[in-house]
Amino acid sequence: MNLILQGAAARADIERIAALAQAESITELGVHAWRCEGALRSEETVAALEAACQAAKLDYTFVMPNQRLSDFKLLAMDMDSTLITIECIDEIADMQGLKPQVAEITEAAMRGEIEFRESLARRVALLNGLDASALQRVYDERLKLSPGAEKLIAAAKQAGLKTLLVSGGFTFFTDRIKERLGLDYTHSNRLEINDGKLTGRVIGGVVDAEEKKNTVLRVCREIGASPAQAIVMGDGANDLAMMSVAGLSVAYRAKPVVRAQADVALNFVGLDGVLNLFDQAA
Repeated sequence: MNLILQGAAARADIERIAALAQAESITELGVHAWRCEGALRSEETVAALEAACQAAKLDYTFVMPNQRLSDFKLLAMDMDSTLITIECIDEIADMQGLKPQVAEITEAAMRGEIEFRESLARRVALLNGLDASALQRVYDERLKLSPGAEKLIAAAKQAGLKTLLVSGGFTFFTDRIKERLGLDYTHSNRLEINDGKLTGRVIGGVVDAEEKKNTVLRVCREIGASPAQAIVMGDGANDLAMMSVAGLSVAYRAKPVVRAQADVALNFVGLDGVLNLFDQAA
């Protein structure tokens, strides 16, 4: 197999870590990315790599040679703390002076300790009475794309993939990001607003873990693709269901429960680290 190493490390560290997998050769893919060819994967090797890469702040992934991005047909992404750096609901709550309370519930939900529907209802209820202008302030002042987001999406489009943003967050943000990045599909929750103020409720069905999975499956059907042709990226426990049906699941700066179940874990590099998993020339 090929072992892909990514992160800000010295060449000596790369050579030392490649040797743990008995790699036959090392090719530099770009800044802070290397492909170690002919690597051997075993339980012992993975355990050694886990410790060495964590210490060197490197991401590692075993991949089959000659895999191409164009082998896939869909790139599906979670929004909060995946495509963007913030949890929007936490920042909205900050406008109410309630960020610590809401963030605590968010963290528990992302770790899988609270069922997502319950956590969403509890968090949104705390926003009751907040002026809806707070949503635009969060978008303008705090929302930032994760490193490498635009490069990843541009490459996916170039390779012919459709793009989906599926989120337990809110349409106010997913609609704007869809337009900003030229995404093909979005699906998220709609906040109820009356007389310019949030009511503390969402309108319609809740986009929870099961709905996220169903959305990925639905979009795959619409574009004539198998779920095995989907790349799905997320960070929290409510992303696991949709990640489980994907041909390639990517945990980005994710909770331990998500990293443990994903095909790929990116902890130190940006979203565009996904691109180094593929042989772009093939």
